[in-house]
Amino acid sequence: MTTLKSKLQEDLNAAIKERDELRSSTLRLTLAAITKEEVAGKEKRELSDDEVQKVITREAKKRREAAEAFAQGGRAEQAEREKAEGEVLATYLPKQLSDDELNQIVAQAVEEAKAAGAEGPRAMGAVMKIVNPKVAGQAEGGRVAAAVKKLLAG
Repeated sequence: MTTLKSKLQEDLNAAIKERDELRSSTLRLTLAAITKEEVAGKEKRELSDDEVQKVITREAKKRREAAEAFAQGGRAEQAEREKAEGEVLATYLPKQLSDDELNQIVAQAVEEAKAAGAEGPRAMGAVMKIVNPKVAGQAEGGRVAAAVKKLLAG
């Protein structure tokens, strides 16, 4: 078992013992998503820590989107629950980049892309190829794309 998956399992056991319903249900759902990912495809396989982290990231994003949808629908209690579950999952993810840090990385990538001959809004793909490996797991794709568009337009 990967170290991140085993940590999730250990934390789930601890949450059950402490009768922490929020943590235990959140971790159960996340472990179920990881297991589903492991058995998807033709053969069962063990996920690496990076793949487990991607599953956790995806689950956290689902919680954020659900919280927004519940808030817009006027279901504040359900929105709070989703936000709380997202915060539980966030403890297993790397620290997110601040806007300033993200903008610095994007600015460097824009310079690299311009040096390679990419210009204007069409350089978006080239810049994203440079930026994505550098910020993997530390910034959401939408945030990265918005920062790249802003710098290319400006």
